[in-house]
Amino acid sequence: MDPSGKNHVAEALQMVRARIARSEQDAGRLPGSVQLVCVTKTKSADDIMPALEAGEQIFGENRVQEAQKKWPDLRSRFPRIELHLIGPLQTNKVREAVAVFDVIETLDRPRLAEALAKELQTTDRRPELYIEVNTGREPQKAGILPEDADDFIAFCRETCALPVTGLMCIPPADEQASPHFALLSTIARRNGLTKLSMGMSADYELGVQLGATHVRVGSAIFGARPDPAKST
Repeated sequence: MDPSGKNHVAEALQMVRARIARSEQDAGRLPGSVQLVCVTKTKSADDIMPALEAGEQIFGENRVQEAQKKWPDLRSRFPRIELHLIGPLQTNKVREAVAVFDVIETLDRPRLAEALAKELQTTDRRPELYIEVNTGREPQKAGILPEDADDFIAFCRETCALPVTGLMCIPPADEQASPHFALLSTIARRNGLTKLSMGMSADYELGVQLGATHVRVGSAIFGARPDPAKST
């Protein structure tokens, strides 16, 4: 990356941090109560370096294979990195995901829960798990339906003994995010879950106002990806 690109990432990162801090203050939340997850899917190691050099430690990737290729070398240089899987997880990739990721945000079906439980019996790795809730009930999207969330959380905790700590959602692109964030917060509170991953580049400030503990921001920091329809 040329110097102008590095400067762009550094400046954009500074702006996102400032907006998160301002939103925390406006919502009466403690400073630093919201974690920024820098979304780096499709970005090269060179693209990511300005954020690492600026002190960022939490990053999100969509694909297990991409993370396997990209992050081992970066982690050897920046050992405090925390890596989140924010894309769908296939059951045949569970072993690789558990080995690579510190947080898996996309637990969304019983078969995946069972596969994760089986893998955790064979390894000392214990990634945190968030359940993805399809708050918009969109058939093309992953995620447990809101009306099934309580039973699925209980299944993951009690039957599978999984370390579920939070919830994640991606609201429909053509709807106001507020009702979806409020619904996710309600489900989390009802089930004693303390972590909420909600809010992306277009609505992370709203996520902060409605209780997010993690916001996933990619294009607002690194620039638009080739397919803007998949922008975070």
